[in-house]
Amino acid sequence: MEQSYETKIMEWFRHFHQHPEVSWKEFKTTDKIAEILNGLDVGYRTFNDVTGLVAEMGTGSEVIAVRADLDALWQEVEGVWQANHSCGHDANISMVLGAMLYLQGRELDKKVRFIFQPAEEKGNGAVSMVERGVLDHVTHLFGVHLRPMEELPLGKAAPSIHHGAGIFLNGRISGIDAHGARPHQGKNAIDVAFALHQAVKSVYVSPFEPHSAKLTRIAAGGENLNIIPGTAEVAIDVRAQKNEVLEQIRSELDAKIEGLKNFFGVDIYWDWVDFTPGAEVSPEAEEIARKAILKAAGIEALAEPVITSGSDDFHFYTVKKPELKAAMIGIGANLAPGLHHPKMTFDYSALDFGARILAETILNA
Repeated sequence: MEQSYETKIMEWFRHFHQHPEVSWKEFKTTDKIAEILNGLDVGYRTFNDVTGLVAEMGTGSEVIAVRADLDALWQEVEGVWQANHSCGHDANISMVLGAMLYLQGRELDKKVRFIFQPAEEKGNGAVSMVERGVLDHVTHLFGVHLRPMEELPLGKAAPSIHHGAGIFLNGRISGIDAHGARPHQGKNAIDVAFALHQAVKSVYVSPFEPHSAKLTRIAAGGENLNIIPGTAEVAIDVRAQKNEVLEQIRSELDAKIEGLKNFFGVDIYWDWVDFTPGAEVSPEAEEIARKAILKAAGIEALAEPVITSGSDDFHFYTVKKPELKAAMIGIGANLAPGLHHPKMTFDYSALDFGARILAETILNA
């Protein structure tokens, strides 16, 4: 029976991998999951205004929830721009559906809710689900995600992933164009952009706190090389392991940008977008997952919690419901070259491995 489960999980994975859809457009993915749930005789509900769906098994007033993210990235693969599951969400969907298989026929004295969530890559899919009541009566929430090889090798599982916080700045510098021969008549946006780069690098945080801040876009000028550009678009990516450190960096950059406006006599418009909070891992949920790994795969499979600078909107669930006991399980899969690489690959045996551990975690909870 378990071999047939593994085959079924792999079949589902191949389908999702071959039919990726980007954030908020996971229409066919949602339909396919609904088709699978119909075949498993598992009840579910969809939404009339967003993609995704929520399924339930078991009975009881208390609810244990599990989350899978649905969306793919939009990226260039061998010269072609396309949707691509290089973050492994196709694997996450398949492991969560696989956990359902392992739970079928088991006696569940609590309700188990499966949240198939859109738009993780946009950072606001989790919030959309919370707004639609998916956390009602939920006491514990678990997620699952494949990890890069440098974090976890194949056959290892971590009881929690401690993601960092992340936020992005979109900005526009508005100065004055000028002829290249008369720079004194303009206000060069490129000068301001370079000063901004230096300002970003002059934000100092304790070296004991993992963090980074860097420019990720500077766009200025056109085809004519004799025009000093007065406008430029900029972007900044800020990361920190702790939410309070991220807020410190953001606040300092706000002050520095205000200073650059005054120093250069230009207008700078900026907006902070796509904030994703750092993990607030529940010790209780982490312990439940740790015991599940031991029971499902043995002591040799148990790894330490993963600490990573990457981010995940899974942690919005605990921001919106602080009393929620939550943890995301990390699954080793020999994943390389890395998450978000257009040619990311992993060992497919990790799918059944992850599904079994997730099912045992739900039973433990």
